[in-house]
Amino acid sequence: MTDKNTQLLMGNEAIGLGLIEAGCQVAAAYPGTPSTEILQAVIDRADLAPEPLHIEWSVNEKIAFEVALAASYTGKRSVAVMKQVGLNVAADPFMRTAYLGVKGGMLTIVADDPGPHSSQNEQDTRLFCLQARVPVLDPVSPVEAKDLVSVGFELSEKYEVNVVLRPTTRICHSRQNVASRQPQRLGRVADFQKDPTRWAATPAFLPALHRKLNHHLANIASEPDLQPQLTPGDGSRPRLAMVASGIVYSHLVDLLEELELASCCDLYKVTMPYPLNPDFSRQLQTAYDRVLILEETYPVIELQIAHPGAAGKQSGAVPREGELTPDIVHQVLADFLDLSPPAGLSSERRGQRPSLCPGCPHRAAFFNIKASFPKGIFPSDIGCYTLGMNLGAVNTVHCMGACISQGVGFYHAYAQDGEVPPIVVTIGDSTFFHAGIPALINAVVQQARIIIVILDNATTAMTGGQPVPHMGIAAGGRPTRAVAIEPLVKASGVDFLEVCDPYDQEQFKALLQQADAYTRRPDGGVAVLISRHGCIMDRVVRSSQPSFKIGIDERCVGCRKCVEAFECPALAMDPVSGKAVVNQDRCIGCGVCIPVCPVHAIGKEKKV
Repeated sequence: MTDKNTQLLMGNEAIGLGLIEAGCQVAAAYPGTPSTEILQAVIDRADLAPEPLHIEWSVNEKIAFEVALAASYTGKRSVAVMKQVGLNVAADPFMRTAYLGVKGGMLTIVADDPGPHSSQNEQDTRLFCLQARVPVLDPVSPVEAKDLVSVGFELSEKYEVNVVLRPTTRICHSRQNVASRQPQRLGRVADFQKDPTRWAATPAFLPALHRKLNHHLANIASEPDLQPQLTPGDGSRPRLAMVASGIVYSHLVDLLEELELASCCDLYKVTMPYPLNPDFSRQLQTAYDRVLILEETYPVIELQIAHPGAAGKQSGAVPREGELTPDIVHQVLADFLDLSPPAGLSSERRGQRPSLCPGCPHRAAFFNIKASFPKGIFPSDIGCYTLGMNLGAVNTVHCMGACISQGVGFYHAYAQDGEVPPIVVTIGDSTFFHAGIPALINAVVQQARIIIVILDNATTAMTGGQPVPHMGIAAGGRPTRAVAIEPLVKASGVDFLEVCDPYDQEQFKALLQQADAYTRRPDGGVAVLISRHGCIMDRVVRSSQPSFKIGIDERCVGCRKCVEAFECPALAMDPVSGKAVVNQDRCIGCGVCIPVCPVHAIGKEKKV
């Protein structure tokens, strides 16, 4: 690259740079793939900001939104960053903000995950915005995602509304040469103008605010720079058009060029899928007999266009679920244009199923939970520890914090019949702070006799190691006040609380039995066990714990328990001998597998 102002950036990095360049002064987020790197990019480039910049990893998405919202009330530009399911957590303030509006530009960046690749559903934020009546911008590339940051802030300030920028996984994690520019110095001073009829609007004021919102949306839909962009065809296929948005537009353009069909018919690029200009819908209905509509994941554009000749998700011409990959777009395009069908798509899944890392402390915890309570019920939660299902110690995974509430539901359903199996809930430390505390209080108040194991590995491991409140570290590594887990548990009304390193498997099993006994005492209740051992992906943790050379001797009988029930990726079966072997390249030497072997064939020795 010859231009020093051009960098090869991931989409999320481009968005983070765009936030700094646009003069954003308050950035709040909760980590979640595929959005995580956006705030990290802001952290990494904070020194470029010409004015003070507050950055925080908030406890959850609702809080992140509310922090950014209040900053916007003062006239400063702000952003809240999350993934699509995080918007569910922020839905309460998000929906009301549509009525009350903002002052300084406010963006809510919501990264969607069609597929899904790393989410519990593939909901479409554009459809959420249609319900909430919030404008949404849908970038087709990392470059456009960065450009739309400034566009979004300007739109937000022009109409005093929150604006959503909605990149998807393929935008967030693809790379492109991105030009940088001088960050704006807006020179704004916080100035909150008190107006209870707006900022504290009671129901009496809401109809007027709703009328104002409707007026704004009509004007926003007519914004000239955000109208669908036409690439005209050569007239060879008259009365035919294609409409696309987001990364699917980029797939479509590439595919048309590859097939030498780039000008076969009119092509429209939709940057703002909601609100869509009604004039555009009327134009399509008048000018074209058939229209192909490509969008991920739901028919948001298709619903607004309401074209009788639409080929899209509602008609069944476009798959209603999953990612619209280039191969799928090719098949859809071939059907629409009566082309020869492409080669068949492979349905094979690549690689092996994901597993907890070698030496992961959660593996030891899950193994002993399952061994201690073979007939137990095991609700769990969102995080890398969801993989405890591979060890048979995770039966339910729903959404952040739901595991504790589900544990309460299981308890009362079984208690009605008289006999309650052991109910062992597992929840990560970050998830506990995110949504577990209210659920714990409810469990205590509802007198649920369940065991809750807080899997404390001192980080938000699944999304790259963001700080958690009890570590005393804020965004960017700056020190802050630590908020310990134990006092929160005690303050929630829990009387049984123990802490144990899951590597000490004998003590861990003993505490599980004590916890179970406590839940069954006449004066018992919720029992909490904190399973505390740092994530082994942390270099400090790895360097501070003993490491051994692990070996398997001739006593191995090939029972496969270490490979299947314990499922450490560093252990495998030798296809020739039928016995277990250690992959020394993957083994971290923790020795946690040693007690697992029923014939004591696994041993350790000090590394030289």
